[in-house]
Amino acid sequence: MTSKVYNDLREQLDQYSVGFPSTPSGTEMKILEKLFTEDEARLFLNLSLSALKPQDLAERTGGDVTEITRLLDRMTDKGLVFRLRKGDSTLYSAAPFVVGFYEYQVKDMDQEFAALFEQYFQEAMGKRLSEHTGLMRSIPVNQAIEYSWPVVPYEDAKQIFKTKDRIAVARCICRVQQGLVDKGCGKPEEVCFMFGSHADYYVDRGMGRWISTDEAVSILDMCEEAGLVPQPYNSQNPGGFCNCCGDCCAILRSIKLHPRPVEKIVSNYYAEVDAELCSACETCMDRCQMDAISIAEGDAAVVNPDRCIGCGLCVTTCPSEAMSLKRKVGDRRREPPEKNSQTLSELAKARGTSLIPLAYAGSSKTGS
Repeated sequence: MTSKVYNDLREQLDQYSVGFPSTPSGTEMKILEKLFTEDEARLFLNLSLSALKPQDLAERTGGDVTEITRLLDRMTDKGLVFRLRKGDSTLYSAAPFVVGFYEYQVKDMDQEFAALFEQYFQEAMGKRLSEHTGLMRSIPVNQAIEYSWPVVPYEDAKQIFKTKDRIAVARCICRVQQGLVDKGCGKPEEVCFMFGSHADYYVDRGMGRWISTDEAVSILDMCEEAGLVPQPYNSQNPGGFCNCCGDCCAILRSIKLHPRPVEKIVSNYYAEVDAELCSACETCMDRCQMDAISIAEGDAAVVNPDRCIGCGLCVTTCPSEAMSLKRKVGDRRREPPEKNSQTLSELAKARGTSLIPLAYAGSSKTGS
């Protein structure tokens, strides 16, 4: 029988980001029981998305600060909490399931966990991801942008990199997970970027490595060649940046099942085809991750505007230069929030949840 603390943990996680929905099979509880001990679950329930010092948690729980610090560091080593170092202080915060401690399993994921997540995606998480827009956003691959129009920095991948003082790269959790369940696509894996304190955390845990801006741009070019969609976190100052495919990425997989993917992701561009130039070579169809392109009876490509997410992958390899990327204008444009925290707040508001839970009442002590 599942301990009450895991039920409480699931309810708390369901408040964060896109949530942590329950299933009839209880797959989500198997995930929690695999990742958390009961003591770790109890301590997590006293955390919030705002970073706290161990002393704060000791006051909140009545526990011993040394023991709490030891337990927090163990949870950090397991990728269950986020650790932030500021000067001489070390702070800890809760993490959502997605984007959060699921991604933090990238170096430790095994076949059992990969299979559990796949089952959970099919039962609940895929549907939940498709219901709530705004977690990630799609921006054009740089080669597809026409600089004849003003391009805001947060929609220009290379400009995003140039604003960051610390960049790390890590393997894509989605391609790692899909590979472990024999559904991998074979596309490059070391393509996910973290910035600032997120980069510190990834390198500190051995999940990623430091890279220069030049190497980041080089990897970005390789991602475009491989046909990956640039997806930064949905803010003007993102803490992370993924390069995704419709075969493996949990977000793209979920919205790909929707009849109108354009409604389920923040994107300010769309593809357009010049039928007179099109040779119907189908290269664009192979590149499109949303199945947005078909060949019409008149032997020219046709873009379905309901499915196009404006990544521009179809543009950069069109041999007849029939494809082009256009900017959305007026009320069709959607500006991302300025900060990551605002994105989480907006998601919580849309779902009617609270970001900061009350201190856990299930136990007044935390032990090992």
